[in-house]
Amino acid sequence: MLDIKFIRENPTAAKDGLRKKGITVDIDRLVELDRLHRERLQEIEKARAELNVVSTEIARGDKDKRVFAEDIKNRIKELEPEEERLRKELADLIELLPNLPAKDALEGKDASGNKVVREGGKKPRLAFSPKDYLALAQAHDLIDIERAAKVSGSRFGYLKREAALLEFALIRYAFDHLLHEEFIPVMPPAMIRPEVFKGMGRLTYDQLEERYYLEKDDLYLVGSAEHTLGPLHKDEILEEKSLPIRYLGFSTSFRREAGSYGKDTKGILRVHQFDKVEMFVFTTPDESDKELGRLVSWQERLVSGLGLPYRVVEICTGDIGWTDARQFDIEMWLPGQNNGKGEYRETHSASNTTDFQARGVNVRFRSSVVGQRSKVDYVHMLNATAFAIGRTLIAILENYQQKDGSIVVPEALLPYVPFEKIAR
Repeated sequence: MLDIKFIRENPTAAKDGLRKKGITVDIDRLVELDRLHRERLQEIEKARAELNVVSTEIARGDKDKRVFAEDIKNRIKELEPEEERLRKELADLIELLPNLPAKDALEGKDASGNKVVREGGKKPRLAFSPKDYLALAQAHDLIDIERAAKVSGSRFGYLKREAALLEFALIRYAFDHLLHEEFIPVMPPAMIRPEVFKGMGRLTYDQLEERYYLEKDDLYLVGSAEHTLGPLHKDEILEEKSLPIRYLGFSTSFRREAGSYGKDTKGILRVHQFDKVEMFVFTTPDESDKELGRLVSWQERLVSGLGLPYRVVEICTGDIGWTDARQFDIEMWLPGQNNGKGEYRETHSASNTTDFQARGVNVRFRSSVVGQRSKVDYVHMLNATAFAIGRTLIAILENYQQKDGSIVVPEALLPYVPFEKIAR
């Protein structure tokens, strides 16, 4: 959630941030509701204080104050429903507010405004017409979407043989490299309570259809390890000297892909269930932008370590996520896509959510500046993909395919698998 005090004191900045994100919310009405709500609260608190004084006087034997006490009680009864109505209307409006973009975030209306920051790796020079990953997977019996459809429906798949082993190799590769950067390994829950999910900013009106809800248990399935890594320190006050705290989590993730009807309906590029290694960081406001840069650099190191061509894309304000103030994506080159012409597809994302999610799940830190009085403030929280396993497997299959139809294993993964090549 956004800081209501910031909106109250900076309504113009709030309006400008919403404009950049292409979202319309009546900020003037929100500020007015905030004013009215605070006035009613003050009136109620004043009346309750008066009632306490009168009740004490009555207890001491002043029976004449009883009528006065009843008048105060009636006044409180009249004020409370209005305060509750104002509070609910205010809360409903605040829920419509996304995180505001950083002042210097790239401005743009939609994905067309995104900017390629840099490219890395070399696209393979193939002396033959490249196949897409589905054709390669079928030839080597690596992915079975037909049988998965019989069992679970569309947008599911069985990873088999070498593909299954490569998944575990990618997980080990990511963990082995990132543990050197002071990441703490975590296997987080794959289910989350509604109020916590809402606090993470992942149950907004435009995201509800994306979520799988277990009504009997009142739980949601997570769409990323981020969703349960973020609340790990819910309602806690961390010490500044302990920051940054970096977690590396692995989780199966679940998404309805509600807004992607007709897109990537075959294969494992866009599925309802996928595995993901995720980086998550708690840090101070002064360090969060630097930490975002580190996260992107670690993503690049992982991708380039596999010898995969990629590009880093700065996401503009009209396309960044609901919770994000700043976002970068990594897109890998897939030579078998677009009828063998190749194209870049998004495989990684890195975001600074500033204090937006921290306010939602109440994670704060106590400053430890020498010579100054300690201060408690909200941490900044960041998340970044280490590997979305399915999409990384796709990139490996297409970039490492050979003329004879075999697939060479990236050198970085050889220590984790008992084969150097996939061939039938």
